[in-house]
Amino acid sequence: MEFWNYNIWDLTIQFGTICLILLFSNILRRKIGFLRKSFLPTAVIGGFIALGLRVGGLLNFIDIQVLNAITYHALNIGFIALALKRSYGTEKSKKGSSYKAGLTIVGTYLLQGVVGLAITTFVGLIIMPSLFQAAGILLPLGFGQGPGQANNFGTIFETQNGFVGGQSFGLSIASLGFVVACLVCVIWINFRIKKKGLILRTEKSDLSASENINPSDEVPLSEAVDKFTLQIGIVMLVFMLSFLFMWGFDNLFISSNILGTFGVKTVRPLLWGFNFIFGTLIAMLFKKVFVVLKKKGIAKREYCNNYILNRISGSVFDFMIIASIALIDPVLLSSTWWVLLIVCGVGAISTFFYLQFVCKKQFPDYWVESFMCLYGNLTGTASTGIALLRVVDPNFETPASTDLVSGSAVAVIFGFPLMLLIGLAPSMPWLTLVLLAVFSAFINFLLFYKKKKKQKTN
Repeated sequence: MEFWNYNIWDLTIQFGTICLILLFSNILRRKIGFLRKSFLPTAVIGGFIALGLRVGGLLNFIDIQVLNAITYHALNIGFIALALKRSYGTEKSKKGSSYKAGLTIVGTYLLQGVVGLAITTFVGLIIMPSLFQAAGILLPLGFGQGPGQANNFGTIFETQNGFVGGQSFGLSIASLGFVVACLVCVIWINFRIKKKGLILRTEKSDLSASENINPSDEVPLSEAVDKFTLQIGIVMLVFMLSFLFMWGFDNLFISSNILGTFGVKTVRPLLWGFNFIFGTLIAMLFKKVFVVLKKKGIAKREYCNNYILNRISGSVFDFMIIASIALIDPVLLSSTWWVLLIVCGVGAISTFFYLQFVCKKQFPDYWVESFMCLYGNLTGTASTGIALLRVVDPNFETPASTDLVSGSAVAVIFGFPLMLLIGLAPSMPWLTLVLLAVFSAFINFLLFYKKKKKQKTN
């Protein structure tokens, strides 16, 4: 083997370049005042730097497929790591708060879907007939679920449904979502400090219980296998199980033509596009099985460490963000940029007021913390939500962080019909819009009805 052959170095050079951009972005964020005060994630800054270098032709040696692969797989790996964690916050969630958080997340997805789809169907029908009318359905994917899903379905719409620039449109929504999350929350929290007298919780120097790197009931650091290696192994085990499930389902029901054209055109894109859902569900099942094994005395120790799993998810999300923003092609957005800005602007405003109303009603004891966490998550990613939560709750003293993780699992269940509606949108956008509105009304009925019922009985 000729080790001086460039092919051996190719992939490592590409990934190494992304790492260098991340490090340079971190220096800029620390040294430039307005970047530091904006709470804009380092990865977002790095993503825009990478995008500028790509547009200038300085990153042509980085393969587009590598960026696509990072964006696609990092989403699944990050959610698996989050799902494998034990209780996150130092204060346990109150009864029913996971259910409420899950419905709030799904309700926000649906609101964003209604807003985005209503705008693009109207514009496509009245103003710009060449516009792909279902483009707005990418708003809950880009804002609500992050660049991974925006990339997945933007690409599907582009390759299978004729949406020219669909991938860049979806990734642009996700990128603007990070900016919205940070700027809106920072401006809002400063307003509440100055005008409303909000007092922020003080940060403690020691690690919280949920982030202890070496609890007594876990595998010790001095074990034969490195603890970090063990966490990566567990995450990748679940990752491979999720791949085997999707591969097996595809071969049994789609490639065999049992589901016919519907399987190829609708089920397959949903199956592989929502890869993170299957990874999350399998991780939750894995965690439940392990609890049973421990109760029966078969497993003697805890093998999943929250601190390291946090680091894994944070790292892969950082690389996902950089790769996703770098994938944007500004040329393909030249005719739809104004539609993109309208969709994101209206989406950001409606999400802001909806979440503020819901958090005040459903999480009254810690609604500010819940709002910061959920707004960051539902316009950026889970890591954005956690980063913004740290501004007001640096030690996770409220259940807001626990609600986010456990609520995301509930959202997978209640949000399943949304998957089908996303697949329906390209062919029947108006029908999809009506169904989204009906489903949104139903979710909000579930969210608020139980509380009203208790008030009547009291």
